[in-house]
Amino acid sequence: MHPVRESLPAAAEAVAELASGLVAQMEHERRLSPDVVKALSGAGFMRHFVPTAFGGNAGTFRDLMRAVTTLGETCAATAWCASLFASSPRFVSFFPSEGRQEIWAGGPDATVVCSVIPFGEAVSEPGGLRVSGRWPYMSGIECADWVIVCAKELLARGGPRLTLVAVPRAQCRTEDTWRSVGMQATGSDTVVVEDLFVPAHRVGDRAALFAGRPADPDGPRTAGLAPLPAVNGLTFVVPALGAARGALALLTDHLGRKLHHVPVLPGVPGALDNQTTYEIVLARSAAEIDATQLLLERIADLADSGEPITPEQVARNARDSAFAVDTLAGTVNRIFRTAGTSGQAADGPLQRIWRDVNAIATHQALQIEPTARAYARSLFTPRSTP
Repeated sequence: MHPVRESLPAAAEAVAELASGLVAQMEHERRLSPDVVKALSGAGFMRHFVPTAFGGNAGTFRDLMRAVTTLGETCAATAWCASLFASSPRFVSFFPSEGRQEIWAGGPDATVVCSVIPFGEAVSEPGGLRVSGRWPYMSGIECADWVIVCAKELLARGGPRLTLVAVPRAQCRTEDTWRSVGMQATGSDTVVVEDLFVPAHRVGDRAALFAGRPADPDGPRTAGLAPLPAVNGLTFVVPALGAARGALALLTDHLGRKLHHVPVLPGVPGALDNQTTYEIVLARSAAEIDATQLLLERIADLADSGEPITPEQVARNARDSAFAVDTLAGTVNRIFRTAGTSGQAADGPLQRIWRDVNAIATHQALQIEPTARAYARSLFTPRSTP
């Protein structure tokens, strides 16, 4: 177990520096470097939301957001995995006590990855479930200790019921399926579970996770117990916030050098002729990034408050997450265009950020249309009176 001596946002700075020197290697290998994963654990990402009873930090979404943003400025893939490594242990609190004890038996830094999409099937057996399925896009699977997946439990009457099962990584098989244009280093391969018996203490209620009803209702109410739909988008969009900040810093430096060092040729439009355009792009892009950060901080602060989150607030949070990533993708696209040919080198960092942010924007939890529908319908749903 690695001792954690700094706050997560402060510790993230050293991880970001390490990751920045390994980006090309990680993209080539299509997974995070073991050194980066070790640094993420040492910084406290894996234990961030783990309850203090198990040696964790019981941290806040606001601190996680700051730390992930820092990572995203240099490597969006590292930020993405860090966000998931920190968030996935929240799900463990929705399993029975014996399951929590088993998963954190070796300490609070167990690496947990998850998928709540019901790509598997489960059949009831005495003492548990027999589970089979294939779950794609499992970011960071190669460095996981535990895998939490969702399966359709076939019931004798009604159903099916959606359940979560926790499986040791050693009992899963991984298929090398991750071949994406963006977010290449996330190692988001497919995990396969084949005819595996899962004991009842490692079976959780998906509906409870979505409602924010932990298995231990008398335990302390922490940010880690917020209903999943209220914070799910935040997990995925914050890496894009950091990446957009990184892109803006690159453009600022690039344009500064361009304005000072590109020669002025008679009769040929030069950098100085475009100075006003550059100023508008920089100001507008910075304002959009700051505005989306404020929206995302509102989501984090609501979850950190520990207060009950209403259905209307859940819908607003999902709307804001989708709006934020849509805005950030537009910002990064504008930055990429403004950099021009000289700023779009195939081996340069800007093209990677451009690819990564546009890849993040395709995540199903961050789509404008469904979140807009849910938000609008929440406005017309009769509110219960006290």
